[in-house]
Amino acid sequence: MKKSTLAIIIPCYNEELCLTSTLNRLLEVLTMLEQKGKINHDSYIYLVDDGSTDSTWSIISDFHSKEPRIKGTRFVRNYGNQKALLAGLEGVKQIGCDCAVSIDADLQQDELAIEKFIDEFHNGAEIVSGIRNDRKTDGFIKKHTAFLFYKTMNILGAKIPVNHSDYRLVSKKALDIMEEFDERYLFLRGFFNELGLRTSYVKFDVKPRKAGNSKFNFITLTKLALDGITSYSVRPLRLIAMLGFLMGLFGFLVGVETVIEKIYFNNSPNGWATTVILLCIFGGLQIFCLGIIGEYVGQVFREVKGRPRYIKDDELI
Repeated sequence: MKKSTLAIIIPCYNEELCLTSTLNRLLEVLTMLEQKGKINHDSYIYLVDDGSTDSTWSIISDFHSKEPRIKGTRFVRNYGNQKALLAGLEGVKQIGCDCAVSIDADLQQDELAIEKFIDEFHNGAEIVSGIRNDRKTDGFIKKHTAFLFYKTMNILGAKIPVNHSDYRLVSKKALDIMEEFDERYLFLRGFFNELGLRTSYVKFDVKPRKAGNSKFNFITLTKLALDGITSYSVRPLRLIAMLGFLMGLFGFLVGVETVIEKIYFNNSPNGWATTVILLCIFGGLQIFCLGIIGEYVGQVFREVKGRPRYIKDDELI
């Protein structure tokens, strides 16, 4: 039977209420997988404290002092979930592993699905994406904002599987390829989906959150969507060009109609209200299009500056 060194990555931000139970449970999962002969004894858990203001780092440090399978790093400030996840992937690559699984700190995602991930990996998959079966545990607002997120991302060109977050397994080969991409704002969901490596999918159930609050809301999902779209697709810019063409065509046709009425019917078209409405609509569209272009310019601006993705304050390995 194949055996691999597994690294479990957990981004953390103010997770003191659930972190202890999460680590105890994942240590049990590691032990169970090792006893089944599916992973090596040097498999471990790597946590990234994304600038927490509670006792998250103290809990990680206490576990590390008692359990060598617990490792981690801490940021000097909060950089966001994607940066924390990226730091985890880079961290485990440096330490060494055959494959890495990323999972949320609240452990709402079914941790037992990790065994299925490992099985798919041993069957040849380089990337295994977790797909949640439903969104029954989400509230009304989060359920619908998540639906809009996936639909918008796919329509605008950043193709990601529906109901896939960041619960996935990636192989060492995928990590090696990721190292060649030095983008400041690497959108991981789109990146791993577009690599072209052999990919499998594992469905899992989502449990209710036992403690604490979710760090994802409408604002964070919107920011994530904008970063993803501007990183992996120019389709919005092409839509703007098409919209500009259609607006110009509409204006030309209205001009032709006005000239015809004046020449053949000696009638100047009425409709000040219509004129004002059209001006407001076109003015709003222009500002909206400038905003989209501004997002792309801002993305280029941030990349050109070449600032570090994150800054570590401490590391336990």
